[in-house]
Amino acid sequence: MRYAPPGACLNDFAVVEGPSYVLLHLQAPWTEHPDVSLLETSYGRAVSHDLVRWEPLAPAFGVGRPGEFDDTSVWTMHPLRHGDGWTMAYTGVHDDGDKRQAVGLARTRADDASGWRRVPGVVVRPDGRWYRTGAQEAWRDPWIVEPEGGIFGSRYAMLVCARTAHGPVERSGCVGLAVSDDLERWTVRPPLLVPGDVDELECPVLERVPGGWLLLGSIGPSHHIEAWRADRLDGTWERLGPLAPPGPYAPRLVNGPGGERLLLHTVQRRTGLDDGGAPCRGMLAQPKVLETAPDGRLRLGWWRGVEPHLRSVPDPGAPVWNAVVDVTVDGGPARVVLRGEESGFTVDVAPDGLRVRCGAGAPVQETRLERPVGHLRALLFGEYLELYADGVFVACAVSYGRAPGRCRARTADDRPLPLDVRRVEDPYADRDDVSVALRAAESAEDPRRRPPGAE
Repeated sequence: MRYAPPGACLNDFAVVEGPSYVLLHLQAPWTEHPDVSLLETSYGRAVSHDLVRWEPLAPAFGVGRPGEFDDTSVWTMHPLRHGDGWTMAYTGVHDDGDKRQAVGLARTRADDASGWRRVPGVVVRPDGRWYRTGAQEAWRDPWIVEPEGGIFGSRYAMLVCARTAHGPVERSGCVGLAVSDDLERWTVRPPLLVPGDVDELECPVLERVPGGWLLLGSIGPSHHIEAWRADRLDGTWERLGPLAPPGPYAPRLVNGPGGERLLLHTVQRRTGLDDGGAPCRGMLAQPKVLETAPDGRLRLGWWRGVEPHLRSVPDPGAPVWNAVVDVTVDGGPARVVLRGEESGFTVDVAPDGLRVRCGAGAPVQETRLERPVGHLRALLFGEYLELYADGVFVACAVSYGRAPGRCRARTADDRPLPLDVRRVEDPYADRDDVSVALRAAESAEDPRRRPPGAE
C-alpha cells in the first residue's frame, strides 16, 4: 500500500519479480543534509506477496572499495533476468568534487535480490562527444532492454539519465544510449531523446507496447512523470505529456497479482514529519493501473488490489484515520473535508479542477481537469492522501495532523453530500516506527493505542 524502510527514507527503486515481489531501493537517513544523495551507500530490500504489505529484509549491496568508481554512493539500478539468475546494471558514484557517475554490473542467482557479486570495473561512462562529463555530469539510472532484431546491430540497449555535451545545463537533460551484445562491453551512442527543456530526465523506463515503445521519465524541477511514444526504438519520439499530477516520481512497471500492468512510484515526505518541513526523500506509494483512455491517452487508474483490506464503517461521520472515502459530486462545486479541517485535508472541487489544502495552511496542490468530476475517491493512509476523479489519479499530498477527524462533503450552497467511508485495515499493525504511519492518530479505532489522558 505504501512503504518506507524503518528509520530511513526511500528513493529510487527496482522490483525483482519472481515467486514474490522483492524491492531494491536507495535509502538514506532522515536528514536535512544539502546533498542527502551522498548518504545513499547501500540498497535496502523488502518483500511483498500482494503489493500491499511490505516486509523489510536485510540490506543488499553497498559502495565499492576506496578508489573504485562506486566508492561514494550506489544509485539507481535495474536488475534483469539473464542466464540462470539476475544481472543488475547500477549507478556508481566517485566524489572527486564533481560526483563522477558511471554504470557497473553485478550478478546473483538468488530470487530474493541478495548475494550480488560485482563484475569488476566500469562497463560504461559518458562519451564527451555527445554527453557532458566532469562538472555537472550525469550518467545514471540505467535501464536495459533487449529489442527484437536488436538496435544499431546490437542485442541490448541501455538507457541512462544524461546531459548533452553542449547547451545550457538547465535544458541539456536527455536520455543517453549505449548498446552491447553481451552486457559487459558497451558502445556509447548519441542520445535517444533530447526534450530540450529539462535539466535532467531521471529514472527512464522503456516498455514495449502495441505498435511501438513507451518511454517514461521523471522531471526534477516540476517533480512529475512524463511519457513519450515511438513506433521504433531508434525512431521519432512523440511527447505525450504528464502521466500523473506533480508528486509521483521514479516510475517502475510490474505485473500485478491479477496480471494487470501496474505503475509503482515514490512520493516525498517532509523533514521532521511536520507540515512545515522541507520536502525530503520519501516512500513507495499505492500501485496504480496503467490504462489507455478512449482517446488513446495514458492515465493511471484505481487499483482494486487494496479493496480486500477495506472494512465498512457503521457511522460515516465518525473520526477516521486510514480510510477510503467515496463522494458523488455530480459535477457541481463542492468542499470535501477528510479527517477534519484542522488536522486533515480539505478538497475544493470546481467544474474545471480541484484544490487540496492540508490543515489550515495554503493549498499544496491544484489540478486542472478537462471535465467536471462525477465521483471523487480519496485514499487516506498515514500522512498520505491520494485523490481519484472518476477512477483516474489526479492529486496527492501529505499532512501530519496527529488526530483522527471526521469526513464530510457539502455543495457550494451548503447542502450535505452522502459519503461512503471504508476503513483501511492496517497491514502494519504489528510494527511501530515512523516509517509505517502516524500511530497517535489511531486512538479512535483501537483504544489500546490511545495516548495517556486521551478521551
